Amino acid sequence: MVECLTPDFRGDLEAVGNIVRSGLDVYAHNIETVEALQKFVRDPRANYKQSMKVLEHVKMLDDQKFTKSSIMLGLGETDQEVFQTLKDLRTAGVECVTLGQYMQPTKRHLRVEEYVTPEKFSYWEKVGKKLGFAYTASGPLVRSSYKAGEFYIKNLLEKRRESNTTSSE
Repeated sequence: MVECLTPDFRGDLEAVGNIVRSGLDVYAHNIETVEALQKFVRDPRANYKQSMKVLEHVKMLDDQKFTKSSIMLGLGETDQEVFQTLKDLRTAGVECVTLGQYMQPTKRHLRVEEYVTPEKFSYWEKVGKKLGFAYTASGPLVRSSYKAGEFYIKNLLEKRRESNTTSSE
């Protein structure tokens, strides 16, 4: 299984297409945080709508390509904002999502506003399932490269390939 974690290419959809056509199995692009906090968390050249457009474009080019995104929690987001972000990701066609605890890497970075409880992470995992994500990993130590999910996603890929082979015969 080949997964590629990509930037948003500053909205250059041709660059996105090049990656989609490269033969990878999972196109990953992290939304990082809720829309209201984007300007504080991400590089100013990136933004929420641009990232959603990138993820939508992947599915437009290849609706069989798995897409994945990640959200950091603990930056001061509200539950309603997290829920809206998850809904927006599903609308964009994203099948796999990870939610993890933001950890301040240096004193120059944003401070942690909240240490999210394991119960709240469990709640978000259930919400992800209800919203129709094929895979939701949610926990304090979960990262976009969460390895446990790799086995699950690999299984989904194999099932999709088998289904496509069967339906084309």
